[in-house]
Amino acid sequence: MFAPHRKKIAISALLGGALLAVPVTAHATAAPAPASASPAAASVKAVGLDDPAKKDIAMQIVSSAENSSLDWKAQYKYIEDIDDERGYTAGIIGFCSGTGDMLDLVEYYTDVKPGNVLAKYLPALRKVNGTDSHQGLDPNFTKDWAKAAQDGEFKKAQDHERDRVYFNPAVKQGKSDGVGALGQFMYYDAIVMHGDGGDSTSFRNIRKRALSKAKPPAQGGNETTWLNAFLDARVWAMKQEEAHSDTSRVDTAQRVFLKKGNLNLNTPLDWKVYGDSFHIG
Repeated sequence: MFAPHRKKIAISALLGGALLAVPVTAHATAAPAPASASPAAASVKAVGLDDPAKKDIAMQIVSSAENSSLDWKAQYKYIEDIDDERGYTAGIIGFCSGTGDMLDLVEYYTDVKPGNVLAKYLPALRKVNGTDSHQGLDPNFTKDWAKAAQDGEFKKAQDHERDRVYFNPAVKQGKSDGVGALGQFMYYDAIVMHGDGGDSTSFRNIRKRALSKAKPPAQGGNETTWLNAFLDARVWAMKQEEAHSDTSRVDTAQRVFLKKGNLNLNTPLDWKVYGDSFHIG
């Protein structure tokens, strides 16, 4: 999962609005305009974060917080120990040697491409899982990671694990809750940073905490009210860990989009993270 911001922190309705029934006595010409407008509006609102253009926006926004850059595709080769007790942090989603997702990635990559340059590190990755140790990885693991990142199959493997572990579950839960692309992005950013385990700051428990304050649209709640409650719970979770205690990725980014009523995460987008300004036109 993502570790804290690499540059700035050292330690770190549903779309179901039914058409009004037209009385049988109404003139035949009374309803055409709304009827023709509704499908277009519904089509726009139906676009989720899994739409390719929206997904690319999501990756850019996350990269702005994690890498101080919108160029998320440049991060396949990234690897560094940022002293957050998670060992090495690497790749487009901040796979960590100490949290298991890096191990899963290299295992999947090796299934797809046996004998790859990282396969020899699998025994070491299994041993250091759950720790911040580099034992068996140094001195050449970082060089070999960068070398692997030149391989298209390794990039596809990173994409696969990002989607399987983080992106797809976030979008699925978002659609189930009846939130649009912005809400789905909020879920994605949360699950990327906090994971979805059983601890109190995990994604599922952030959502559970929000449920004590509001209801999602699928349960009859107002979408904006629900997303504000979710962000409140997310901020609480971030403040429980020093490495995540700077909440600007919520306060001056996600909250900004929400206050503008941009529930579909439409461009143009302007936001700040850790004081840096970003724009997607």
